[in-house]
Amino acid sequence: MEKVSMSHEDYLEAIIMLGGSTEQSIRSVDIANQMGVSKASVNKAIGLLKERGYVDQPYYGDVTLTEEGFKYGSAVYKRHLYLTAFLSKELGIPEEVAEDEACLMEHAISDESFEKWVAYIDGLGLVE
Repeated sequence: MEKVSMSHEDYLEAIIMLGGSTEQSIRSVDIANQMGVSKASVNKAIGLLKERGYVDQPYYGDVTLTEEGFKYGSAVYKRHLYLTAFLSKELGIPEEVAEDEACLMEHAISDESFEKWVAYIDGLGLVE
């Protein structure tokens, strides 16, 4: 899977958070609202994600994830959930701070290291 920038990973994650999938499409305006960005920013990012094969979007239509995009976005979202749970529940960091810091960390941690985190956090029972 070809890596994209942190910003583009955030777009894939936002689509997942909004309920997007390979069958469920999401409106660009909803992505913009979720991320706090302009619709023009969404259109630019979606254009790149479409070029990379992570999303489908008919001309000015709603955004649907490809199989690859769903897999990638789900992985980023899972990182976010696990890191937030660890920071807030295990370390006692306030939820809002944990959310912000998890968002930064989710892009930096390698797949190998993250898998070790998952095993550790699953052992703690922090994520349902």
